[in-house]
Amino acid sequence: MSAIHVPAGSSSNGYVRTPSGVLLPADIDAFHRRLHHIAPSGLIGNTTQTTGMQRLEAISGKTVGAQNLWMGQTQVPAATASDNHHHGASETAIYVVSGSPVFVFVDLEGDEPVETRIQTAPGDYVFVPPFIPHREENPDPDVEAVVVIARTTQDAIVINLNALDWAEVRGDGAHISH
Repeated sequence: MSAIHVPAGSSSNGYVRTPSGVLLPADIDAFHRRLHHIAPSGLIGNTTQTTGMQRLEAISGKTVGAQNLWMGQTQVPAATASDNHHHGASETAIYVVSGSPVFVFVDLEGDEPVETRIQTAPGDYVFVPPFIPHREENPDPDVEAVVVIARTTQDAIVINLNALDWAEVRGDGAHISH
């Protein structure tokens, strides 16, 4: 079997040779050939925000070239509640790092809609399905709540709402204003 010689930076038969001499499929761009490390000091707050909390972006298209994922951190100060909001078509996974945040939503599965509160502690996970109006609360008077969030879209979709109900929610992600 003969060896194919492909000089660095050139391509042959759908492959490209890296400067270090490795042959890779040509459709793998240079940005996606390595791991990316984001230290806490590298988190950015230039994302959609909701009053009563601060979202910090870690993994996204802006920061690491992610195509299908958004991940970051949310901080809710002591004795604070966020405004009501939803995350459009994005599924959201939450991991509680510190504090005891409460996640509030309206449960529609019974005879009547019921405001439901999920009390959490460090180590807990919460799943927020697409379009679910909710808010985060931190009832602790002294300790900030910190959670890590991951979303199925690389953008941090946040649609702030006037109320904790479905009146402003549309399935296409558009915002209904009254």
